[in-house]
Amino acid sequence: MVTRAGIVVTGTEVLTGRVADRNGPWLAEQLRGLGVDVGHVVVVGDRPDDLRSALSFLVGTGADLVITTGGLGPTADDLTAQVVGEFQGRPSAVDPELEQRVAQVVARLMARRGWRADAAATAAGVRKQALVPDGATVLEPVGTAPGLVVPPAADRTGPPVVVLPGPPAELRGMWPAAVAAAPARAALAGAAELRQETLRLWGTLEAQLAATLRELEPGLAGLEITTCLREGELEVVTRFPADAQVVYDRFAADLAERYAGTLFSTGPGLDELVGAALAERGLRVATGESCTGGLLAARLTERPGSSTSVFGGVVAYANSAKEQLLGVPAAVLAEHGAVSAEVARALADGARGRFGADIGVGITGVAGPGGGSAEKPVGTVHLCVVGPDGASSRALALPGSRSTVRNRSVTMAMHLLRELLLGGPPA
Repeated sequence: MVTRAGIVVTGTEVLTGRVADRNGPWLAEQLRGLGVDVGHVVVVGDRPDDLRSALSFLVGTGADLVITTGGLGPTADDLTAQVVGEFQGRPSAVDPELEQRVAQVVARLMARRGWRADAAATAAGVRKQALVPDGATVLEPVGTAPGLVVPPAADRTGPPVVVLPGPPAELRGMWPAAVAAAPARAALAGAAELRQETLRLWGTLEAQLAATLRELEPGLAGLEITTCLREGELEVVTRFPADAQVVYDRFAADLAERYAGTLFSTGPGLDELVGAALAERGLRVATGESCTGGLLAARLTERPGSSTSVFGGVVAYANSAKEQLLGVPAAVLAEHGAVSAEVARALADGARGRFGADIGVGITGVAGPGGGSAEKPVGTVHLCVVGPDGASSRALALPGSRSTVRNRSVTMAMHLLRELLLGGPPA
């Protein structure tokens, strides 16, 4: 029997897209590591009736554990704790000792930031955050908001509800205490190991892979396989119980044989592969970017420890900047135009030389929505990677929005780096 959980993400700002949900996916992965399958992540606004409906829905799916995030602050729209208490049949009351602890946290925060607030209003907010449903386990605050684990009342059935704050840092800091609390621990006691593996392909059509999966389906019992096409990369993510490892190994070997020309990773993502290869080989990289505006440098430096491999980058948008900062010859710009294979090579050479790096990367293009021409329409991008053993270039004609063109260009540059460093499927 698979242990299942459901997640309710609360907040009108998340529902309307003003804030991206970082909690639902993070919790789903943490639960998978505990052997728990997440059936649903439900996003609701700051409306009590919608939260009650979401809780009822998740309980109706047979979830063994329900987790809520958000709605634990001191303002009037923060009603999660109260609604969950009512849903579980447990009336709430102020916990005086918790009220004192929260008040101390708030006082320290205000002193550190130099804030001033009406004393009565502050006290009312603290008192609201110290409301605890009868019989609930209190999770000590990481910020100002305590969390809760609320089991159903004795006359009710259903799973315990773990109530966590919305800010990701607070939620993640509270997570260990949440799963260690007795009601949650009991709900998770029957969870069995749930494994997950990822295969990554570059240059395989999703429809082609779908046909392969249909052919192999009779021999894939016990595997849950999902595919995702993202910026040209095709991810094959497989979840399975421990006793299906042999089935997965056979499946992975079959795909590796069929797609030997496009399979570039049996686990790590592209950025991790490139970063690790640079570090292991002791190579340094520098970038010269035009249309991507520094996105490649930002992606290369996202990985911890990247300072040993990434020497720097130049965003050279204007032709004068290309000439003065990266030494692109004026004659090359005049003859071929800023968006050309020749300028991409000059940007790569210029970045490599300016920073004394082993590898230089140049990107130039028309990201749009304007600026294109019949000869060089929007989506035209030229890339070049220059290393100790030569250069590799690509010319792209990318569809989509400005952000799509820029992001796809950076992904292609990362694949050019991957090919240079590790070989494998051509970028």
